[in-house]
Amino acid sequence: MQQLLFFIGKLYSYICPKTILDKWDAIKLHCFVGYKSRQFRHLGEKSTLRPHTIYIGEKYISIGANSHIGDYGRLTAYSYYPHTKQTFSPEITIGNNCSIGAQSHITAINKIVIGNNVLTGPRVLITDNAHGNSVDKNEKLDIPPYKRELISNGPVIIEDNVWIGEGSMIMPNVKIGRGSVIAANSVVTKDIPSYCMAAGSPAKIIKTLR
Repeated sequence: MQQLLFFIGKLYSYICPKTILDKWDAIKLHCFVGYKSRQFRHLGEKSTLRPHTIYIGEKYISIGANSHIGDYGRLTAYSYYPHTKQTFSPEITIGNNCSIGAQSHITAINKIVIGNNVLTGPRVLITDNAHGNSVDKNEKLDIPPYKRELISNGPVIIEDNVWIGEGSMIMPNVKIGRGSVIAANSVVTKDIPSYCMAAGSPAKIIKTLR
């Protein structure tokens, strides 16, 4: 049976070569982007959305021109959290010529602004919120985390030409300055000035780039 399926697959490669499949995949992608575009606050020209990514609160999300959202990720702007019955006015803005890596997670209840020409590797987290307040000693830790109130300590601002390495986390109330580089697997908890390289958990400046 395995050999038969192998033979069928090989035969199909002659009948329908990869170039045709690639064109068909491109057609399906353009149709998906066109369908989803009306749900967003703004979706710029030549931008792409991958179909296996989860999108929530699209009407609060703006994406500039020629930007790419990677597959198998999450792009979420929550206006309502049912477990605590909280309401929010979220905003996610992604600029022009950005590339957000596969399996990345961008989530807002407050505001996330990503400038132009920003590049992220895969599995990057950018969040302006958390379940509960970890610095509050009166936090009700016996409550399951998903039932704790969502709290935002401040917006996330990522300026133009920033490169964020694979597996990094950008936490609430952080600003990353223009032209900076965040090394892979870093956790950014404080502002990073322009034209710096930061690494570590928590991330610290290890080099100035200009």
